[in-house]
Amino acid sequence: MEFCRRARLAVAALLLGLPALVIAGPVPPIGFDLIEQRDRPGDHFTQGLFFDGERWWESSGQYGRSWLAEYTDPTARPVRRKWLAEDRFAEGMTVLGDRIYLLTYKAGELQLYGRKDMKPLGKRFYAGEGWGLTSDGRHLIMSNGSDTLTFRDPDTFAILRELQVHGDGEQWWLLNELEYAQGLVWANIFQDTRIIAIDPESGEVRGVMDIEELEPGSDHPDVVANGIAWDRERNGLWVTGKFWPRLYLIRPRGLGFDEPDSSDQPR
Repeated sequence: MEFCRRARLAVAALLLGLPALVIAGPVPPIGFDLIEQRDRPGDHFTQGLFFDGERWWESSGQYGRSWLAEYTDPTARPVRRKWLAEDRFAEGMTVLGDRIYLLTYKAGELQLYGRKDMKPLGKRFYAGEGWGLTSDGRHLIMSNGSDTLTFRDPDTFAILRELQVHGDGEQWWLLNELEYAQGLVWANIFQDTRIIAIDPESGEVRGVMDIEELEPGSDHPDVVANGIAWDRERNGLWVTGKFWPRLYLIRPRGLGFDEPDSSDQPR
């Protein structure tokens, strides 16, 4: 299984024009407990996911079918949905303060919306591709499919610093959807079921969590793990994937998630 995963990632890197992956030993594993699962429509090409304790926001990709939506219940119809232009491919998104930030894949365009009503607030521009986006409460943190995270100013989107992700000799290319939780950046890896926890100061991978058991069991190449949202109150991470028919609330074992609410035991 590990050989197949590495081979698949190497092929993906080649197709994306990235250097070959370094095959190295495993990083420290993180187990998790399944707390809850929720059924939802299986037609979401999930690129970004965010939960503030009351409302959800999600971005869904593909040209001609991209949208940004707000939910009070992710299993029901959205309260609001914003469709993107046909030549814009929605990617990662996050919420910071009173703004929603949405990346586009190859257009080099960051779209801003009001958190309260999803009204457009303008655009910012960047070089290269947009993949994942999160925030540590002060900065925006962006991935572009490489092994580097870029910290950006939330007002101008100017680059503040870049951080290469590393750990145990493995080259962590294809970083995708991001979430900041418990002081770490949690990242999906494209076409991989592993989620890695990254130290935002050093870039060191602090652990790896494999959610392969949650996969829906499809042979479709687009049905891949993607989407992480921190549930602060319940001390867990909501995870899902592109065209996944369920959302899962999981609690990593360690790295800040080791003190669960007594009323929220695994089931």
